[in-house]
Amino acid sequence: MGCCNRRCGLIAGAVFGALLAILGGILIPLGSSIIQGTVEEEAVIEPGTTAHENWVSAGAKVYRQFWFFDVTNAKEVVQNGSKPVVVQKGPYTYMTRYLPKENITFYPNHTVSFLLPLGAIFEPSLSVGPEEDMITSLNLAVAGAYSLVPKYLHIFLEGRMKATNSSLFQQRTVKELLWGYRDPLLGGTVGLFAPYNGTYDGYYNVYTGKDDISKVATIDSWRGEKSLDFWDDQYCNMINGTDASSFHPFVEKKEALYFFSSDICRSVSASFQKSMDLKGIEVYRYTLKPSTLAAPTENPDNKCFCRDLTITKNCTVAGVLDISSCQGGKPIYISLPHFLYGSPSLTEDVLGLNPNEEHHFTFLDVEPTTGFTLRFAKRIQVNMMYGPSKIITVLKKVKDYTIFPLVWLNETAALDDETAEMFKEKLVYPVQMLDIIQNTLLGIGVAIFLICLISYCVVRRKEGKLV
Repeated sequence: MGCCNRRCGLIAGAVFGALLAILGGILIPLGSSIIQGTVEEEAVIEPGTTAHENWVSAGAKVYRQFWFFDVTNAKEVVQNGSKPVVVQKGPYTYMTRYLPKENITFYPNHTVSFLLPLGAIFEPSLSVGPEEDMITSLNLAVAGAYSLVPKYLHIFLEGRMKATNSSLFQQRTVKELLWGYRDPLLGGTVGLFAPYNGTYDGYYNVYTGKDDISKVATIDSWRGEKSLDFWDDQYCNMINGTDASSFHPFVEKKEALYFFSSDICRSVSASFQKSMDLKGIEVYRYTLKPSTLAAPTENPDNKCFCRDLTITKNCTVAGVLDISSCQGGKPIYISLPHFLYGSPSLTEDVLGLNPNEEHHFTFLDVEPTTGFTLRFAKRIQVNMMYGPSKIITVLKKVKDYTIFPLVWLNETAALDDETAEMFKEKLVYPVQMLDIIQNTLLGIGVAIFLICLISYCVVRRKEGKLV
């Protein structure tokens, strides 16, 4: 009787262990399904969801740090045709994108439109000096006029330059160079980002993800158009992906993330680099590929971005993008800071540049479950061009066309401690707890089952020997 009770107890224990293991096994797909459903529901951009709450507000503070290239030999460049020598000066830091979206309108086709207000507030504590610091830089008006005025009219430009005492280089304050000053040559306001405060980026129209979560935050149109008209080519004019502030939930390492940037007037893609820990949250770091601004000879997809055969030496110069067509004709060239990944000629024509991948590349740190970008650094350099002239006095000694770096910026934002804790409480901790519970049930269940099964076999063997 005692042996029977022992065997029955072991059998019951084995059954109990098996049930625990089965329960743990069931919780794995069931828990994943619950998490997926909850995340997808909260990722939709509509009133009442977590995504909508974060999307409408300004969110984490976004800062723009500016580093200027201060020319140390301006007189020698003009008088002797010397190569410019520059020294980096900065950062001068501004808080930007601190205003919530405006004119938000939802549509029946599961899209929503909005305007993004632009503003900049100087942050002295994060800067090397005041906005009144003087910078010796390329004369924006002279470089612009040189590019825009036909050569047969350079005689008139020369007369105007002499009358206004305009030279190839000038001294201006940080504030003037960034946000504008009245220039005597052009008789109007000139500035790298003028006008800025009180202006808007957009309209944007994006998918809410209500009917298809994989399309959430994907741009449907910008400024009322579904494609750009800057590049005279269907491929280069495509608007792909989101604005990079978020992507679809459950991002996978193998996929490329596409986003559109109005700053560079084109869409780009980022690829997975590595997993990282951000305040206790796992994020995937995505970076731009070196081929993004490669010459068409290396990346044929960039052929339609090459606009000026003279400046780009028949499209063989890598690392710069002529965006004049989307800047109202302003001859602006965009690159990565210090011409990172650019052709050697770019750093040979202007001395003092030191491209460094760690400090000058662009990255996005994306939380893979939600698709939210929790930290980013967008690094862009603004350049202008000048070249030789037989008529304009200050350009007579110039030997060749030069892409001159004016300023590079680092637009960055990161998850703060308070938001990180809230994020972990709502997502990370529940997922970890569910994982612990299901693995514990599975592990204990399997252990009990095996112990009881082995014990049962041992008992039966002993009973057989007694008989």
